[in-house]
Amino acid sequence: MTAETETTAGRRAWIGLAVLALPTFVVAIDLFVLLLALPTLASELGADSNQQLWVSDIYGFLLAGFLISMGTLGDRIGRRKLLMIGGAVFAVASVLTAYAPTIELLIVARAGLGIAGATLMPSTLALIGGLFQDPKQQATAFGIWGGTFTLGAVFGPVLGGLLLENFWWGSVFLIGVPLLLAMLVLAPKYLPEFKNPAAGKLDYTSVVMSLVALLGMIYGIKELARSGWETLPVATLLVGLAVGILFVRRQNTLQEPLLDLKLFRSGTITATLLNQLAFSTVGGGIMLLMLLHFQLVEGLTTVQAALVMVPGMLGGAAGMQVAPKLAAKYKPGYVIGIGMILAAVVYVVLTQVSVTNGTWFLAVGFVLVSFFGTPAVGLGTGLIVMNAPPEKMGSAGSMAQLSNEFGGTLGLAILGTTAAACTAPASRSRRVSPPSRPRSRATAWRAPSSPRPS
Repeated sequence: MTAETETTAGRRAWIGLAVLALPTFVVAIDLFVLLLALPTLASELGADSNQQLWVSDIYGFLLAGFLISMGTLGDRIGRRKLLMIGGAVFAVASVLTAYAPTIELLIVARAGLGIAGATLMPSTLALIGGLFQDPKQQATAFGIWGGTFTLGAVFGPVLGGLLLENFWWGSVFLIGVPLLLAMLVLAPKYLPEFKNPAAGKLDYTSVVMSLVALLGMIYGIKELARSGWETLPVATLLVGLAVGILFVRRQNTLQEPLLDLKLFRSGTITATLLNQLAFSTVGGGIMLLMLLHFQLVEGLTTVQAALVMVPGMLGGAAGMQVAPKLAAKYKPGYVIGIGMILAAVVYVVLTQVSVTNGTWFLAVGFVLVSFFGTPAVGLGTGLIVMNAPPEKMGSAGSMAQLSNEFGGTLGLAILGTTAAACTAPASRSRRVSPPSRPRSRATAWRAPSSPRPS
């Protein structure tokens, strides 16, 4: 009874989880409100197409590039401390983004948001792992965390759309500021501090190498998907891969590595990371293709296409809450595995989509895939963090987040490029013979890494 009391979290821990939900929600809504505001801000600031792409891409580039470094830094200096520093910087950068007078300053502010965003998720995941020791409570807590992220993706466009209808474009970037200020006030009271007391000095060479490797690979993959096999993206990808190999070799020689490769000795961590990478790769590419189908084939507007995706997002949020209850009765690995199998079955069924049944067919399929696949994210993240040593939870959390970020990039590149190759011949044939269905507006396209404004 005593042991159970010691490991069971009380009211204070659940309030702490609510505090951690605030930065999670902010990170989730940030990208979506940008995509809504991008056409307007580009017009008012006079941004060309290249500058618009940098505005949308710089955040994701730097967030992914700094994830490993920030996860390890939190383990060294304190996870709550890093969370508060990152939250403060994110709030300031949000204000600078909202009031940026030029496109150049806007890009710089977005870069600050990306670096600050890299501190929030690893710290949040590691702190959840410290708050909840009971396996059932852990599963529920990580399910709530995942549901919060999903709800941010749902309500981000709604809140952003309302603000854009009534205020200037910069107002959408201020949504998260009061939430982050509330987090800064409440965190010292409800979040315990934790850091590795035996941590050595940070290896700055490894930090630079991880940045070069991740940024090189992500930039190269995105540009290959967007522009095809050109010299610069291929060279950048190869440089990133080469530096990545050198980075791994260096970690094996350091007493206090930036990324402890011993974590991969855990079969649970390795298998779960690969599972998350696979799910995010397929999911990221499929979401792009669905949005393109809704707009280019079904003839829906951007707003209509986004609304069709909302039930799927809500299905994902529901799955985040159901998965912990199933994991309390059955092994989490079984819940994740069966969910992935069912999601794969739905994907196979979705291959039968046509012009006549596309909208409802894909919408229902997206709901089912989101529901069945979310245990891979919610339960999977919990397995990764909780199977790491306590002093390495921040690093493990950064790996979980990186697998999702990198998987989405791969999905856009692989499935986007495949779709472009498949639709190009059909497009050429249509130029010879007009389509029999005037409602269909499908054209050849190159897969973008993010929506390209017109």
